Amino acid sequence: MKDPIKGFSKLSKAAKLEWLVNNNFDHPEAARDIFTTYWHADAALQQRHDEFIENTISNYYMPYGVAPNFKINGKLYTIPMAIEESSVVAAAAKSAGFWMDRGGFTAEVLSTEKIGHVHFMYEGDATPFFEDFDALEKELRAATAELVANMEARGGGISQITVVDATDRLENYYQLEVIFETCDSMGANFINSNLEEMAKSLEQFAAQHPKLSGDKLEVVMRILSNYTPKCLVRASVSCPVEELASEGVSAEEFARKFKRAVDIANAEPYRATTHNKGIMNGIDAVIIATGNDFRAVEAACHTHASRSGSYKSLTGCSVENGIFTFWIEIPLSLGVVGGLTKLHPLVVRSLEMLGKPNAEELMGIVAVSGLAQNFAALRALVTTGIQKGHMKMHLMNILTQLEATPEEKIQVANFFKDKVPHHREVVNYFCALRGVPVPKVEK
Repeated sequence: MKDPIKGFSKLSKAAKLEWLVNNNFDHPEAARDIFTTYWHADAALQQRHDEFIENTISNYYMPYGVAPNFKINGKLYTIPMAIEESSVVAAAAKSAGFWMDRGGFTAEVLSTEKIGHVHFMYEGDATPFFEDFDALEKELRAATAELVANMEARGGGISQITVVDATDRLENYYQLEVIFETCDSMGANFINSNLEEMAKSLEQFAAQHPKLSGDKLEVVMRILSNYTPKCLVRASVSCPVEELASEGVSAEEFARKFKRAVDIANAEPYRATTHNKGIMNGIDAVIIATGNDFRAVEAACHTHASRSGSYKSLTGCSVENGIFTFWIEIPLSLGVVGGLTKLHPLVVRSLEMLGKPNAEELMGIVAVSGLAQNFAALRALVTTGIQKGHMKMHLMNILTQLEATPEEKIQVANFFKDKVPHHREVVNYFCALRGVPVPKVEK
């Protein structure tokens, strides 16, 4: 068992690295070389990356790709995607090309408000919070007036404040529910700062009110919610059914099977989970590339998928009067100012690549990316099967692990062009190609 270390965060980066490699690796020099290899040659840029989080040791690289030919609301985009999973970027690009020839994608932002709460307990008669709410709201808004002034100047601010009786869910539990408009910023710090001030004002209100008691009120938390059902975007594609012939499947059969696949995802949570995971492949990759919080977006989308009480598909499909329509409607709280948007050089370039969108335009782009990814997955599943595309990338990963030369990769790829490249068969063929023994399988 290793001995604990005290004061690790106060060590220099070099000292942290030395402790790490000497106490956690069998071959410290090899570990040190890997960590330092990924340091950026530009010391100032590396320093910037070091300051993003605590206890930074190195950088973790992910592939950064682009999917061109996305026609959204009549405008052409090349979408940046940062993701390590094979086939995602290729699938997105294939969907973009398919729908560009059929009018492209439509995106519409339905609402842009975010929600935060002051969670509090009150033991006793809480009626005055509701009866005298006008007075309470006046004090809450006064307490936050300075904080919201700049946001109001940009067209945002606090839209609504409500006291919520949640005692049916938890004894003595109440909320201040606050709805915010944060314009082009994601707004987490803005929201939380306002909630902090509101919590203090709430405590003062209870302490000074003749029918309330400050001793009976306990503020438990003041925090934004990452579920943003009032921050919604819808993206869709549509075309006549006869334009859908795909991979040897007739247009009518394709439309029927495609809709049935979406219906299954709405009926079966096991399938919906994988279905929505594929959607998030497309969404998360753009979220990461643009410096937004993919974990918050994931949480919101999965909560949204469960809003009926059962976990369902995030996409919908209809085939009516000879018209095929496929859509997604999801909560997306995104920002194009603040956070990493001006600090991370690739985030800056990603937003420039997209034409420096505002937050609403970025919401549409991200939703379209998720819809395109889902279309590509379902298209493969109901025609040739999902493995065809996956296995091509899988083959390249195996050959990279085997340290194959470019010429060997071409030869092996040609051999498996019409075959399923299972790992063992690839290793056997590669070893025969090189004239070396096949390694024994470890048990």
